[in-house]
Amino acid sequence: MRGRLCKAVPLTGVLSGAFRDCPVQDPADMKLLAISGSARQESTNTTLLMAMRGLAPVGVDVSVFHRLDTLPVFSPDLEGERTPMAVIDFLSRIAGADGIIISSPEYVRAIPGGLKNAIDWMVSRYEIIGKPIALAHASHRGDDMLASLRVVLGTVSDGFLPQVFLRLPLVGKSVEDIALLMREPGYASQITDFLSEVAAAIEARSLGRL
Repeated sequence: MRGRLCKAVPLTGVLSGAFRDCPVQDPADMKLLAISGSARQESTNTTLLMAMRGLAPVGVDVSVFHRLDTLPVFSPDLEGERTPMAVIDFLSRIAGADGIIISSPEYVRAIPGGLKNAIDWMVSRYEIIGKPIALAHASHRGDDMLASLRVVLGTVSDGFLPQVFLRLPLVGKSVEDIALLMREPGYASQITDFLSEVAAAIEARSLGRL
């Protein structure tokens, strides 16, 4: 599949749109929800996921969720009819996606609290059951967190795809620097190939081949 590189605009920060959206996708496109494990505005992981939107192969639509800070702390007392609206909205995005991509930093050699909290909200829900999930990582560090996250994701969904993984050493680079790097053929092709692999694995799973 060929990637659709959307032109980066000279704006500062992920939330201000350092990567613009591509044209509206066909409703038949495979829909991937990319979740950032960081709530930091200038997050490297969020920036990587934003770049994926513009490098997605034809037939793949990537949307990004980077506001884990809007989800209240999980409590079983808030499940069912008392589930907060922010959580319901988040889970509806999970339900509407054909697959999930997660890119997260490591905090004290562990999964960041915000990401673990989001996963806790999913545990007793139907939205995550069997959902294909792949990991991306924007650092050469973080192996302890990745090992733990793989265990957790493999527990909450039998659709976890441990064999599909993207790792790019982007730590220490600014949003603007990453935007420029993502336009280089070497980086762009890695992302496009990763998304193609995710899409192929999801399709294979839907056909009972995985």
